[in-house]
Amino acid sequence: MEELIQSIKNLAEVYSTNLKGKIEARTEEMKADDNAHYLIYRVLGISLEQGQLIDSYQNTGRFLYKYAGSFLEASATLCLNYKFPEGIKTKVENTIGQRPKTFEIDFLNNNDAIEVKWKDATTDGDHITKEHTRVQVIKNHGYKPIRIMFFYPQRLQAIRIQQTLKTLYAGVDGEYYGGDEAWDFLKAYSGVDLKAILTEIANERTPQDGN
Repeated sequence: MEELIQSIKNLAEVYSTNLKGKIEARTEEMKADDNAHYLIYRVLGISLEQGQLIDSYQNTGRFLYKYAGSFLEASATLCLNYKFPEGIKTKVENTIGQRPKTFEIDFLNNNDAIEVKWKDATTDGDHITKEHTRVQVIKNHGYKPIRIMFFYPQRLQAIRIQQTLKTLYAGVDGEYYGGDEAWDFLKAYSGVDLKAILTEIANERTPQDGN
């Protein structure tokens, strides 16, 4: 277990370093950006300084969201592989439609086809159609679709999408876990309390008030 914890810490360090590098590079690039659009910001009551901060945080946010998701999904996969070293990432042929040609399974362990997501804030109805096809294809290949999503969306429409997806999984005898249920499932399935490990790492890196 100590080796696993160290692997997750090393992974965090790699992602943190890469994220900072991306942010610094983009910040430097932005110094040469054409800021003509700030005219419209000013028309809407946003000062030059405010506009610069907004653009900076928007760019930072894009990188942060991408790296946060990739890191958590990679960490969860490390936990799954800790218990099930034979588990693999794989693809299955789309037996229902032509697009996409294949669907990816994040972690295939015997008949368990686990999809690992850190967060899903989509409000696009087409997402339901694609996901319905994906879980049915996986079912047709003889696997059980299992979805674990660690953080639930905040917006009502996105929450409704997730509730619909949960119904879709139940309809093919699959399993869906969101929020706290996802952390609990991973702990029960892999024997690793990933949330506790990440909380310890987070407190070491950025202690909260009172810690």
